Amino acid sequence: MSWFESLILGLVQGLTEFLPVSSSAHLRLTAAFSGWEDPGAAFTAITQIGTEIAVLIYFRKDIGRIISAWLRSLTNKEMRRDHDAQMGWLVIVGSIPIGVLGLTLKDQIEGPFRDLRITATMLIVVGIIIGIADRLAARDESGGRHRAAKQRKGLEDLGVKDGLIFGLCQSAALIPGVSRSGATISGGLFMGYSRESAARYSFLLAIPAVLASGLFELKDAMESDHVTWGPTIFATVIAFVTGYAVIAWFMKFISTKSFMPFVWYRIALGIVIIALVATGVLSPHAAESAG
Repeated sequence: MSWFESLILGLVQGLTEFLPVSSSAHLRLTAAFSGWEDPGAAFTAITQIGTEIAVLIYFRKDIGRIISAWLRSLTNKEMRRDHDAQMGWLVIVGSIPIGVLGLTLKDQIEGPFRDLRITATMLIVVGIIIGIADRLAARDESGGRHRAAKQRKGLEDLGVKDGLIFGLCQSAALIPGVSRSGATISGGLFMGYSRESAARYSFLLAIPAVLASGLFELKDAMESDHVTWGPTIFATVIAFVTGYAVIAWFMKFISTKSFMPFVWYRIALGIVIIALVATGVLSPHAAESAG
């Protein structure tokens, strides 16, 4: 991997990790359209460490409060009723599905799941799901001619059942094209949570899973000779800087705006990929362009 490739891929990772458009799909597609080698699941996982560090810094006050309360709840029964302590447990519970499925499906994630036809299908299908969830949320928030606006749930309403459902939604993002934030936020909207609450929990829930995945791949990469460390570290730094800016923008965006621009983008991109694969311009498996 060249330094230029790592720059572009790092920017793509940082720009798309927190948007509901699938960062793994965009890394795969950027390489395919450019005629570069597929950066692979390991590169994706390692560069995601950069974006998760951005999450740690952006939500540092929330995370510090949650960790402190959770640690105190281990020895203080009274603290177990504290919302922040409960959030600590809920993040742990919500991380179980992706941890189990990630280890179980590791070979598929690094192989068959990276087929561009699967990526395109997931972009379209999950895009439609996000669109439906967004419309339901908008209907509740605005009310209607014959009904009053409905108050949607906040993180204080989150329990073990909803935490597990959030976790199951997150685990769908093991397939490129799904989008971690897209799956978890839309799952939260279907369960009646506000956009901001669903997004905030989505980002917090991603921290253990992404850091564990990145460190796991980092360990494997250090034992192999297939990783170009300079460009990979450079891409991770670029992803961190870009990702931090995107989080700040996205958290403001979702408080007032609809997800529909992302929905139409996903559907259009999925259709274009299917057309390019069908006409032989792109190979569904290899990174090289056929045209």
